[in-house]
Amino acid sequence: MKGSTMVGILLGVPLVLGGFMYYFQTRAYYGEVTLATPVQEQAAPKQTADAETTALTARIRLTAQNGKTTIRLTRVWDNQPEIIAASDFEGIDAPTSPLKFKGCFKVGNSIPMMTEAYVTYADPTPLKAPGWFGCYDYETLTTDLESGEAVAFLSEGNLFYGVDRVVAVYGDGRAYTWQQINACGTAVYDGSALPKNCPPKPKEN
Repeated sequence: MKGSTMVGILLGVPLVLGGFMYYFQTRAYYGEVTLATPVQEQAAPKQTADAETTALTARIRLTAQNGKTTIRLTRVWDNQPEIIAASDFEGIDAPTSPLKFKGCFKVGNSIPMMTEAYVTYADPTPLKAPGWFGCYDYETLTTDLESGEAVAFLSEGNLFYGVDRVVAVYGDGRAYTWQQINACGTAVYDGSALPKNCPPKPKEN
């Protein structure tokens, strides 16, 4: 084998492996998410703690596997989530983690109206999305939430145990959504006592 051929192989193999690693770190498992109708969502009604966990887990799996979701906000008066109108939705998700979900869309209601009707979120922490998902910039979102240019709302608490879905809205109607670990999830992961407002931990199989 010629020396130049060997050099080519030695240089090419790392490039190929690097390409595979980049793909699996940034694109593998991700799929497109679109808005579902309420009929398509098919979420079970809340009953006992175990039934609630099962229903919410099913909804997460529906998003990851079938590429369908709805945008909900939690009402102030009864702490129940309701579907809101959304348009121009772009979303991604992956079945490997509930934190992979990200979305960009538009809403028609004003922020003052929404803050009267829906629960605001005290500690929004937008999580990073793959660079190719261009509509979602977590650094800009973080800055704008800190400055008050955007307002965060609770979409659904403990959508998956220990994980909340959050929606951030701008005054011009732009909106973004992601899922982040809440206090219940932090307590479970670090082994500390659950805060008083946390639902019971799901039973281990």
